[in-house]
Amino acid sequence: MTLASALGALCLSAGNWHAALPATAFTLRWTHSIEKIEWDEDYEIAGAWLLLSQARIRGSGAGMEPPAGARLFDGAWHYRPADRWRRRLLLARSVYAADYRICIAGGCRPLSDWIPVAAGTTTLSACAQNSQSGSSSEIGGT
Repeated sequence: MTLASALGALCLSAGNWHAALPATAFTLRWTHSIEKIEWDEDYEIAGAWLLLSQARIRGSGAGMEPPAGARLFDGAWHYRPADRWRRRLLLARSVYAADYRICIAGGCRPLSDWIPVAAGTTTLSACAQNSQSGSSSEIGGT
């Protein structure tokens, strides 16, 4: 059993590119391409699911109003979405917009550190416990 399978891991995939990041929780961060407003979503890896524990928006703009019940503090609207469970996240990416960032244990890196933007739509999901290889962090593509 590897560290990633014992603790949980976040799997990234797009085309022939795949990566497994050891983590039990992560933040998905991005900047809205038009309004230039930063968004954060905090996830926990719960078995085969991703649990969206909370989200933050650092402002508002056209079509980006904070949901009912959101609270403003520390310069951001904090809220918990009603539909919090996800099997996977599908991320559309473009060379014309800033890339998504993944933050684990306080460190943030662009998604392109693992999967190139040109690989296309990228899927984030909980890694299957039995599909981990001998490495705690993998990356590969053809």
